Amino acid sequence: MSLVSLVKGRRGASGFGYASTAMEVTAGLDLTGRNLLVTGVTSGLGLETARVLAHRGARIFGCARDQGRAAAALAPLGDGHVPLACELADPASVRACVDALAQRGDRLHGLIANAGIMALPAREVRHGHELQFLTNHLGHAILVLGAVGRDLLADDARVVILSSSAHRRAPRRGIEFDDLSLERSYTPWGAYGQSKLANLLFARALARRFAGTRRTANAVHPGVIFTNLGRHMGLAARVLGPVAAAIALKSVHQGAATQCYVAVHPSVATRNGEYFADCDVATSSALGRDPALAERL
Repeated sequence: MSLVSLVKGRRGASGFGYASTAMEVTAGLDLTGRNLLVTGVTSGLGLETARVLAHRGARIFGCARDQGRAAAALAPLGDGHVPLACELADPASVRACVDALAQRGDRLHGLIANAGIMALPAREVRHGHELQFLTNHLGHAILVLGAVGRDLLADDARVVILSSSAHRRAPRRGIEFDDLSLERSYTPWGAYGQSKLANLLFARALARRFAGTRRTANAVHPGVIFTNLGRHMGLAARVLGPVAAAIALKSVHQGAATQCYVAVHPSVATRNGEYFADCDVATSSALGRDPALAERL
């Protein structure tokens, strides 16, 4: 048996593992009456997460760059789901999304911060921030903190923030507070790593604020999946990506498993401030466990 086969077949304490799918980890669950928000709902992990959770009975609040795209993605899932415009790289759009949620009056039982961009080949800046940091971290932070501040989360709500094992590729100091837009030190993977470390630190800091309540916040590494997230990568990666995916990478069905597991599985209801991979608690980098760095961020 190959090493790849051994890794894919391994299961952890949860009973699930690398090869588990989102359908498998939610089997038998009835999510009727649960409102779950998913960002990046139009493709990849976001679309699969929405599909599976809707199949289990949840009402999906699906966020995309515009409401039309969100509506098109949710249409095959059945009636009653809610499309929302939420352009994470535009703080005004994110705040408008929070306003729209508040006007509806629904409370969310889960918020899955799934959307993101990865490894932009050249530095891009919007609203004074490097685009990956703005989209992956700040946009989601505005959304989550807006929902908290407007009391849009149910008493037992779970916030799930997609980080990545790439948080280990952040700059040596973790977050470059004196060069946050990376004007002096931009590299595609360093910038992506900084944004993913920020996701992890944000989840840890939010979890501390949820302490003593039934609400939780956790970060997840979904695995390495060939999705539209890699659309900014070079030609070689785009050509070889499907080949690599067939050999060793997770499928989208497997990639969505950990975030679905953390968002809805009963066994995770009281886990707070953790970093998950392959549906089990995992060890992050030392920077990812630094409470002072999280509070400064």
